[in-house]
Amino acid sequence: MSEENSPYRRIDGGALLEVAKAEVAPPGRFQVILLNDDFTPMDFVVYVLQEFFAMNQEKATQVMLQIHTRGRAVGGVYSREVAESKVNLVNEFSRDNHHPLLSMMEPL
Repeated sequence: MSEENSPYRRIDGGALLEVAKAEVAPPGRFQVILLNDDFTPMDFVVYVLQEFFAMNQEKATQVMLQIHTRGRAVGGVYSREVAESKVNLVNEFSRDNHHPLLSMMEPL
C-alpha cells in the first residue's frame, strides 16, 4: 500500500502516526408542529401554512384538516435554526392577528 493511501503518515522523526478522520454527524432535523385550538379560524390556518410553509391551497387545506381532526400536524421538517425561526414567526404572526394558534418544534 502506498503511503498516500495508507491511514498512517510519517512525521519528521520517522515515527508513524495514524490519521484520524473526523466523524461529523449530519445536523439534526426538527419538525414544526401546529396545534389545534377551538378559536383560530380554519382559513387563517390555511393562510399560515401557505405563507410560512410554502404549501399550495390543496396541501394547506389537507394539513389544516389534520390539525383540526387529530389535534396537531407537521408543517415542515427543517434544521434547528430554521425550525426555531418558523415557530417564532408563526406564533408571533398569530398573536399579532389575535389568534391563539401555536406551533412548536420536536426533534425527529
